[in-house]
Amino acid sequence: MFTPQGPSLRELAVQALSSVEHGYDLLAPKFDHTPFRTPEPVLAAVTRAVRPLGPFRAGVDLCCGTGAGAGVLRQVCEERVTGVDFSAGMLAEAAARWREDPRPGPAVDWVRADVRALPFVSAFDLAMSFGAFGHFLPAERPGLFAQAHAALRPGGLFVFPVPAPPPVGSRLYWTLWGFDGVMRLRNLVRRPGFVMYYRTFPLPDVLADLARTGFTTELLPLPGLGHRPDGTPRCALMVARRG
Repeated sequence: MFTPQGPSLRELAVQALSSVEHGYDLLAPKFDHTPFRTPEPVLAAVTRAVRPLGPFRAGVDLCCGTGAGAGVLRQVCEERVTGVDFSAGMLAEAAARWREDPRPGPAVDWVRADVRALPFVSAFDLAMSFGAFGHFLPAERPGLFAQAHAALRPGGLFVFPVPAPPPVGSRLYWTLWGFDGVMRLRNLVRRPGFVMYYRTFPLPDVLADLARTGFTTELLPLPGLGHRPDGTPRCALMVARRG
């Protein structure tokens, strides 16, 4: 799962025993060499799906990490791209990466902020997030969606990929159950907590929270990421539009 350039088991253990913010500060220099970084096929599939939904002037990547999602925004936004994260270490890696990127596109501004208290009002046409929602407890989800809603201009889009749930009883199903169980036990016995769960983002609850926040929603299949044995896509794109 990890390249030789990635973190050691000891480094991962130290991260997991830290707070979320400090843990990602520690992991930042090697994050792109872990399976936690959003894979390129996912980024490419989202880019293809989002481009026809534009045009977009300004876009924001929420919980941007080392900036993988900023590459998508630079391809679909015309004027301005912003990455937001609360880990200074991840933002430093992101800034260094994109400073050296020769491809055309808008420059990226990096903002250190908690996405539960964004410093933006009606500033963007497009908001994205990749792989970050496990860091928020279900009770925090409505507030998170409200912040995304407030940061968008009327008619703006909040988009994120939604993988299909693993079949009940499959190896992945039990792996995710086991991971969440270990994390819950860790958070019972150690402070500060490290919030990272894989089974706290069920689609029906997410749709309900988005609707209560004022979004209208649509799911677009991402066929480039393959299909399950029953023919349904392995991943879809949530497209939530601010009214």
